Amino acid sequence: MKKYTIWMLTVVMVLTFAGLLYVQFMYMEEMIEMRELHFEEGAKRSLYSMSKTLEQNETRKYLEEDLMIVDSDIFDGLPNGLSFNGSATLDNYDVKIPKNYQMSSEFRSFQESLKEKFLYQKGLLNEVILSILNQSSNKPIVERADSTMVSSILKSELGNNGISIPYEYAVVDRRGNVVYKSQNYDCNMEQEKVFTQALFPNDPETRRYYINIYFPAKDKFIFSSIKFTVPAFVFTLILLVIFLLTIIMAFRQKKLSEMKNDFINNMTHEFKTPISTISLAAQMLNDDSVRKSPTMMQHISTVINDETKRLRFQVEKVLQMSMFDRQKATLKLQEVDANAVIANIVNTFKLKVEKYGGRINFALDANDPIVNVDEMHFTNVIFNLLDNAVKYRRDDCPLELCVTTRNLQNNRIEIVVQDNGIGMKKDDLKKVFERFYRVSTGNRHDVKGFGLGLAYVHKMITELKGDIRAESDLNKGTKFIITLPIINN
Repeated sequence: MKKYTIWMLTVVMVLTFAGLLYVQFMYMEEMIEMRELHFEEGAKRSLYSMSKTLEQNETRKYLEEDLMIVDSDIFDGLPNGLSFNGSATLDNYDVKIPKNYQMSSEFRSFQESLKEKFLYQKGLLNEVILSILNQSSNKPIVERADSTMVSSILKSELGNNGISIPYEYAVVDRRGNVVYKSQNYDCNMEQEKVFTQALFPNDPETRRYYINIYFPAKDKFIFSSIKFTVPAFVFTLILLVIFLLTIIMAFRQKKLSEMKNDFINNMTHEFKTPISTISLAAQMLNDDSVRKSPTMMQHISTVINDETKRLRFQVEKVLQMSMFDRQKATLKLQEVDANAVIANIVNTFKLKVEKYGGRINFALDANDPIVNVDEMHFTNVIFNLLDNAVKYRRDDCPLELCVTTRNLQNNRIEIVVQDNGIGMKKDDLKKVFERFYRVSTGNRHDVKGFGLGLAYVHKMITELKGDIRAESDLNKGTKFIITLPIINN
């Protein structure tokens, strides 16, 4: 699949997931807002119903006390000796009259008297109601609505509106002074979280009392009612993360595959040259004149030896590539004299450095150079560092290479490979040991490579329980510092 197609699919899927997450997020916001409005309406409705109940209870109490005096006075004006077993109608009031009672002037007089009695009682009832409204507000609020009554009615009304969570309340006067409150009521609670309702709305404003109520677990209650939407949001987010990780891995695998293919193609080309040279040298050995010339034999032997080393080096490059596909390298550890190994590598590499007009110096000052390493991989590590110094040399001055060793405290040896090449920026030093990473200043047209050398060096030094770090300045050179544990004899 082409990279352009992958990018297009990635953009479409990311936009789709982003849109889906946005819709779910907006839905959750709408649900929360709707639940809050529903909760507020229920709380306000409960408080209003509570105040109505208090007023009705108070009115009923006063009526029961004040109307007892007029309970049996309605028919006191009826004529003596009348026994009612019939009925008559007077201004929509049913009055019992005898069946044999004749409509006479005496009855009409009684009718007028009874009508006046009803009008009087109606006026008396209005006066009682006005008295309730005017006199009840003069009583202390704790007598009109004590804490037990308020708490009971409030709990009942909240339950009727579907609110069954804990609450705290307080009864206050118009100045905000607390008359009584629940045990855990917080007087410093934010006002926007408090619901307020007048206990007796018909009282004069100067003598009016209010109830304040808030719900400590309101947010949890609202969230619990919409928590069924959270798993869908989380699952969508997880799918988005997995998709992004999959795309990243796909790009990495594609890059790795391309690098491997290029590496194999490059190695195939590199193999052809030494193989062809060795094949040509072998054919020359079949010539009798060549075999009779010691000089020619020495030359052919040198060519075969050099090309064999070159071929071996290319094979080791392929082996280095395979090192990264294994969880742990298979090492053949043995006691090795680091000074001796480095001296051999320097002597072998000296010709290559001199070929480019440079020189290589070494100062192997370590008194205890014995290390427990895999000799082949240890040799490749030093060789890679030297080879990089040659590849990334400067054109404006001769190449200067220096290799040193010295002993450190805690039974360790330090190996330093330093050059005066093109160097690196500070930002590149953080990534220089990453696989396939190549320094931007090192992307020269005459340098082949795929960013595996230093990654291989770092991996092998780590496997050998050592450390490696790099110090570099742009256009001044680079220094690689390796520390390894030694075997103190």
